[in-house]
Amino acid sequence: MEIINRRSKVAAGITISLCTLLAVYLGTSIYFVKHLYFGSKINGTDVSGKTVEEIKSQMTSELQAYTLNIKEADGKIEQIKAGDIDLKYKSDDQFKTFKAEQKPLKWASSLFDEKTSKMTAELTYDKEKLKQQVDKLACLNSSNVIEPKNPSFQYGDKIFEIAPETKGNKINKDVLVERVADAISKKESTLDLDSANCYANSKYTSKSQKVIEAKNTLNKYVSSKITYTFGSSKETLDGSTINKWLSVDDNFYVILDQGKVKAYIQSLANTYNTAGKTRSFHTSSGSTINVSGGDYGWQIDVDKETKALSEAIKDGQTVTKEPAYSQTTASRDTNDIGNTYVEVDMSRQHLWFYKNGSLVVEGDVVTGNVSENHATPSGVYRLKYKEKNAVLKGQDYAAPVSFWMPFNGGIGIHDASWRSEFGGQIYRSNGSHGCVNSPYNLAQTIYNNIDTGTPVVCFY
Repeated sequence: MEIINRRSKVAAGITISLCTLLAVYLGTSIYFVKHLYFGSKINGTDVSGKTVEEIKSQMTSELQAYTLNIKEADGKIEQIKAGDIDLKYKSDDQFKTFKAEQKPLKWASSLFDEKTSKMTAELTYDKEKLKQQVDKLACLNSSNVIEPKNPSFQYGDKIFEIAPETKGNKINKDVLVERVADAISKKESTLDLDSANCYANSKYTSKSQKVIEAKNTLNKYVSSKITYTFGSSKETLDGSTINKWLSVDDNFYVILDQGKVKAYIQSLANTYNTAGKTRSFHTSSGSTINVSGGDYGWQIDVDKETKALSEAIKDGQTVTKEPAYSQTTASRDTNDIGNTYVEVDMSRQHLWFYKNGSLVVEGDVVTGNVSENHATPSGVYRLKYKEKNAVLKGQDYAAPVSFWMPFNGGIGIHDASWRSEFGGQIYRSNGSHGCVNSPYNLAQTIYNNIDTGTPVVCFY
């Protein structure tokens, strides 16, 4: 009997406890008929235990006080306030819908499932007013904008180094508007423009592969050292000059300025070319004179050497060389005429031909007619070629000759069978059209011993 009573008491206690728990659960469920679950949040705001009307009041009040702080890279903060853009909730019905989804009898399950206790209320604002507020931001003022810049290169201590890119403070407006709208829709209090990638960036950075490759190319170019030799004289070109000829385009391709390369070669030509320049010449008569003009002499092939130098720089070469010449002479010495040449003294009307320092032949000649302005020009020329049995033609003549040796355009040395006398003052009134008329034997001997390129020195 005692055991039965004890069991009855236990059963009664359990029943009472269950009834109590049921009463509490039902009582709480009745509370949640009008109130939100505990832990409920709308747009991150705690609305636990609130009624729909209380939610409307609280959320609207908080929304009216909302301000988006826009933090700029320099630390300055600008603001956009809710009232500036007519910010409001899209519909109050969304709060009713949120409450309706929270079933009073299922309140306990919300303790384990947050889906029914969290919501994001949609906001609406005047897009045109938002655009106006964004346009007013000082960070978009063009007078304050610093454009981002790609990395650049600085030359010093014989190498190029990368100068880092400039970040600048230029805003990408489209991105800014998007980020502002997103921050407002989430009711975020702060928008950090830097973190939100609102600033325009340079296309390349100092770590970009193209930038690094450009630096390596630049340093390859300035590592070049080209030494030009001109007899006993030398000219050395190295990075201290080459660096001034280099640039990098917007895509970081290295450009070697061909105009500056050519100007350098031209400067060498101006210094070391001897064609047409005044020379000191010791005549057969024993005097030393200065002879200028003509085309004989060293002549650098500027275009060809410009190309060769460009290739040497791009290959990073260290080399000692002569430039490419379009014309050379017997020697790089002061007397580049050498010891094989034809000498024509027009005041004496006499010609000498020396070969390897020895006189081969000499004789009187007749040069250009002075009275008719056909005087043979002074200067040092190169024999262009030699030809047998040529016919020399002009406006009023056609003269066959046995030995033709032109050295200055249509002017040359040749035999003149129509003349019986040479030398003296004949050239003053009955001279040639500019050629050096020679006796047959004189012309023949010169022809048989002379080579193309031999200098012909003409002077008065």
